[in-house]
Amino acid sequence: MDNKEVTIHDIASILGIDSSTVSRALNDSSRVAKKTKDKILEKSIELGYQRNHLASNLRKSKTFTLGVIVPRISRQFFSNAIAGIEETAFKAGYTVVICQSLESFEREESIINSLLANRVDGVLISISMETKNYEHLAGLKQRNIPYVFFDRHCKIPENSNVVIDDFKAAYKAVEHLIDNNCKEIAHFSGPQNLEIYKNRFKGYKAALEKYNIPFREELVISSSLMENNGKENVIKMLTLPYKVDGLFCANDVVAIGAMKYLKEINIKIPEDFAIVGFSNESISSVIEPGLTTVNQSGLKIGNVAANLLIDKISNESKRKNHETIIVKTNLIERKSSLRKSDIKS
Repeated sequence: MDNKEVTIHDIASILGIDSSTVSRALNDSSRVAKKTKDKILEKSIELGYQRNHLASNLRKSKTFTLGVIVPRISRQFFSNAIAGIEETAFKAGYTVVICQSLESFEREESIINSLLANRVDGVLISISMETKNYEHLAGLKQRNIPYVFFDRHCKIPENSNVVIDDFKAAYKAVEHLIDNNCKEIAHFSGPQNLEIYKNRFKGYKAALEKYNIPFREELVISSSLMENNGKENVIKMLTLPYKVDGLFCANDVVAIGAMKYLKEINIKIPEDFAIVGFSNESISSVIEPGLTTVNQSGLKIGNVAANLLIDKISNESKRKNHETIIVKTNLIERKSSLRKSDIKS
């Protein structure tokens, strides 16, 4: 019809039928006779009619849209998590709006307001490094819009989370360094207002205590965990009066920054200095030497988080149930940490 969008009124006019009857037929109403319904459906296909799903969903007070907020899409973990979320959402008939806070609380707050204005059915969020209070979530609660934290979560009551056991993963990472003859181990940590970095620090400290290795506060250096922080932290660490021979990093990005600078100043990895990272970024397996790291499946975390949120959207009673789902991790051993004399390089 001259590239004009076909409406139910067009179909009604051509067939000489009331538009309300056309609408009922297209919604498979039992109030319309099968013969009439078949005629209307046939004509709608012939004319290329497409339903306005958004308008239809708004009438039902549901948009079948999920909001997703991540700190940075460029991080492999978050891009994998988004892939898991989209895979699950698509199967359930939902579309996904992806937003990134770029580690800004102000931006995160603005995104929440925008998602509210766009009537999303639920929100999946991994909070920014700057997020220290959660008043911006009040609008979601007031509108009874369910939300689920994944990876970076908040230690506040009545929330659902999909996370890993950061304490246990960090403990095993540091234990691995100790098994590889490290005696003085530093930790490049993230902001301690975030539970994941707080728990990774606790795991680091617990492993030192278990094996009677002195905990030195000066060897815990916090930053925003960017690659340039790796170099800056190493320079700071080397001014300290300790012969550091091991390093546990709260993410791979800062670990790789540290590795690059250590190589620049001719410190051998792992012979002089063993390193373990966290998150298994793709570069971790191709850098030389390969980076030992904690593998956390972003894809699985995204799948599980999306399933949990969709359950809450679909079932009002489940919105009142708050749960934390823990996804398993494993340590991938590569050359950056293997200092044992019986291990070949």
